[in-house]
Amino acid sequence: MQAGAVIVSESPYFKKTTGFRHLFAAASYSVKGAERLLRESAARHEIIAYLGGVALFSVLGAALLDYLVLTALFLLLLAVEALNTAIEEIIDHLSRDYSVFARNAKDLGSFAVSCILAINALFIAYVAIDLLTST
Repeated sequence: MQAGAVIVSESPYFKKTTGFRHLFAAASYSVKGAERLLRESAARHEIIAYLGGVALFSVLGAALLDYLVLTALFLLLLAVEALNTAIEEIIDHLSRDYSVFARNAKDLGSFAVSCILAINALFIAYVAIDLLTST
């Protein structure tokens, strides 16, 4: 066997798809991930906050670019929230009792989400202040 060669399991439980089937399979995995994420109250709160930001931008007459940046930052927030949820799922599986590594992993995931939340809040505040002071 060559160095760096990858061995793919021939497990009867997992069949790798290719071509167009792979695209549809990947899309279905993403939908399942979104469904799982929506079971998290934090994700639902973030969606409500995003809709509040869109409403605020609408009332203030924000530019299209402002909406695009807000949406991009929101999608980034959801992606980090999904990764944080994945970390928590793995940690809960690996460490059913208290452990320092579990606490650290969960705290780091939470910190990552907090950073993206702060970026979203700062952007909304910047746009709102700019629009309120320029009229």
